[in-house]
Amino acid sequence: MNKLGLLTLIYLSSTAMVSASEFLVTSPQIKAGDNIVNEQVFNGFGCQGGNISPSLHWKNPPTGTKSFAVTVYDPDAPTGSGWWHWVAFNIPADVRSLPEGAGSSENKRMPMGSIQSRTDFGKPGYGGPCPPAGDEAHRYKFTVYALKTDQLPLDESAPAAMVGFYLHQNMLEKAVLEAKYGR
Repeated sequence: MNKLGLLTLIYLSSTAMVSASEFLVTSPQIKAGDNIVNEQVFNGFGCQGGNISPSLHWKNPPTGTKSFAVTVYDPDAPTGSGWWHWVAFNIPADVRSLPEGAGSSENKRMPMGSIQSRTDFGKPGYGGPCPPAGDEAHRYKFTVYALKTDQLPLDESAPAAMVGFYLHQNMLEKAVLEAKYGR
């Protein structure tokens, strides 16, 4: 084998190893690039969905992860600053999934010690997609953050922008699952 062939083989082997350990988030209910189904859509503001947070599963967090955070964000909301649909943090480092419906503030399905804070709906918990009627489909970014701290020094009254500040200060890596919804 010549030098070029050997270098190509080494490169392909190294990229295969890197992609095998990529930090990823998936969901049985939300498929990347697909439309979000009615079960996860908000129930209010003219929308009549189930408002149930999807199950999220993540794997291959970076070394040094001490906790996780989960957000759902609509960058296309006509607000000038997007719209925060879900903000959860202080999820223990040994957790690798959230069950469907964990975003309900009533059923206590979040892992012990986790905090759900205020979204742009004005309260903690999951609020599903509900873009204005007639808008093009909005993008919804379901993001899991691997953090270098055990806890963010915030509580359930913290606004999403404040949580975002702390997330970016403590982030090791993030995994994003993006889907869309329009009406």
